[in-house]
Amino acid sequence: MDNCVPHDAGAKGTSRRLIILTEGHSEPITAKTATCVLRYRPEQVVALLDSTQVGKTSGEVFGVGGSVPFVADLESAPQANALMLGIAPPGGRLPQSWRQVILSAIGNGLDIISGLHEFLSSDAEFTQAAARQGVQLVDVRKNNEHDVADCENIREGCLRIHTVGQDCSIGKMLVALEMSIAMNQAGIDSKFVATGQTGIMVEGDGCPIDCVVADFLSGAVEKLVLANQHHDVLFIEGQGSLAHPRYSAVTLGLLHGCMPHGMIMCYEVGRKSVHGMEHVPLKPLDELCEVYERMANLMSPSKVIGIAMNSRRVSADEAEQERERLQSKLGLPVCDVIRHGPDDLVQAVRQMMPQLTVS
Repeated sequence: MDNCVPHDAGAKGTSRRLIILTEGHSEPITAKTATCVLRYRPEQVVALLDSTQVGKTSGEVFGVGGSVPFVADLESAPQANALMLGIAPPGGRLPQSWRQVILSAIGNGLDIISGLHEFLSSDAEFTQAAARQGVQLVDVRKNNEHDVADCENIREGCLRIHTVGQDCSIGKMLVALEMSIAMNQAGIDSKFVATGQTGIMVEGDGCPIDCVVADFLSGAVEKLVLANQHHDVLFIEGQGSLAHPRYSAVTLGLLHGCMPHGMIMCYEVGRKSVHGMEHVPLKPLDELCEVYERMANLMSPSKVIGIAMNSRRVSADEAEQERERLQSKLGLPVCDVIRHGPDDLVQAVRQMMPQLTVS
């Protein structure tokens, strides 16, 4: 597979011992990269670097990662061999206040792993410092994709499930990961297909599609499908939303490139407006389900098969009431894959498997 995705980006199967930088941004949305690595690869994380949170643990601040401590400086985590930038800010730009921290980490012999749009390897100061110390600058989003989609040689015996969303930063990656884990535990050969920097850091492969030239976006996704279709089921991570004014283009290219048989719609209970654009109201879920199906069916038959709710901001009772309301309204299984477990959505996926033509 002709992807530029590094396999040493702190993902599974590596020997990374990470200190994750979240300085001044230790909250679940902005620091979703840190949160997801802590949730799925906690054994690789030795500390979190945020001087405003010293004395706390990742479990206390993020709700995941257990007793991984926050530290004030690099010297407090001597066992680390890499610094990972743990945030995913709008626009993917490097906070200027972090430059000195990164240079200090390079000076201490640490590799630097970044999922930002602003490439460290294109910064002369960083590259010169890294060359002197013999360390790596790993830009997870950097790629050399240059192929268009062909819509050929797709194995229909491989079920393609795509997580889509009412908005961005809503849990599409987490849902795809949890579904893949659950299916594998049930004895069905499944693969999480990462399409964003955080998913790549967790899984160890994938393609950062929001950093691919527009003409080649669908081709890059198709390439991921072709490379992984020896599995029985693919759970393809979604990006953005068709209704998000900033990110709809990447959402549509991804949707057409992966040509899903089924889609899982993700949303957050209580969210009223587009993330980062509070003046833009969210579109209703039933309307969006119709739009996603219409857009997907331009390429290949597809339907929304379930709803993944993110109920982190409400109580268990409120989540259950919302679950019952939405199931009744849409006639689809609804669950929070963390609070309720993914079984209802897993069952919806399994019901699709006999419909495929095995090849």
